[in-house]
Amino acid sequence: MRAIMSSSSSATYQPTLSQRITDYYELCKPRVVLLIVFTAMVGMFLATPGMVPIGALVFGTLGIGLMAASAAAVNQMIDVQADSRMKRTRKRPLVTGHLDTRRSAIFAFAIGVAGMVILLTLVNALTAWLTLFALVGYAGIYTMYLKRATPQNIVIGGAAGAAPPILGWAAVTNSVTLNSLILFLIIFIWTPPHFWALAIDRAKEYAEVDIPMLPVTHGIEHTRTQILIYTVILFAVSLLPFFSGMSGWLYLASAVVLSGWFLVYAARLKWRPYPGLGMKTFGYSIVYLMALFTALLVDHYMPVITG
Repeated sequence: MRAIMSSSSSATYQPTLSQRITDYYELCKPRVVLLIVFTAMVGMFLATPGMVPIGALVFGTLGIGLMAASAAAVNQMIDVQADSRMKRTRKRPLVTGHLDTRRSAIFAFAIGVAGMVILLTLVNALTAWLTLFALVGYAGIYTMYLKRATPQNIVIGGAAGAAPPILGWAAVTNSVTLNSLILFLIIFIWTPPHFWALAIDRAKEYAEVDIPMLPVTHGIEHTRTQILIYTVILFAVSLLPFFSGMSGWLYLASAVVLSGWFLVYAARLKWRPYPGLGMKTFGYSIVYLMALFTALLVDHYMPVITG
């Protein structure tokens, strides 16, 4: 029924140019892409003691952003049926019929190719191929297979989402180093408690569309335990930039406070849950990652600011 409604909506929808731009913008999952681009940029700045070369900063950010947006569009094309049955996603432009699959595919292909060409020609081949590998992993391996194959989907698929700092680092140095892998590890460990907090709140919807998220296959209580375990691990991993010499005391203090508060959320979710706490934990997890990477950035340039 919803597919018929979407088809009818597509036939009668006559958007203005501004509305059409908004549709394509929403197809790109802008909030997700913004977080990807932000963590990639932090990787760029941490890769050099001084200012990032302007070419790497501008074209690296643009190329990574375009390819991330392309992968997000492909993700929506693949997930349109499930999206139409879930409250959180039923207003996406493919579900409402504001965009059709053909237009979306052309758009995704165009911006993906543009991003790849920019990275290959104006940044370096390593960044281009690593970005392609990561985003094929997200839009292809995760969305098409892992998401519906295993309750560990978000853990395994999290590797693609954790790649941006490595991509940013490679854009500046044309290499992958231990410090860039530490940044990768932070996001990799952050992903399960981040997404499972949301999945707890949306467990019934995931069950209805046959997506085996952990709360569906193993229950809410088990998921709360896993969130707590991963958050404890995240606390330890978040301290690695200090102990590796990448960051100083300002970052260490920030990491302890931010990770400690995340741990409070996880403990409450485990032992003192109440309605809506899953979504509050999910919301804090986003603030946490952006604040943690901002602390990395500020700490990196603190000697320059104070000097």
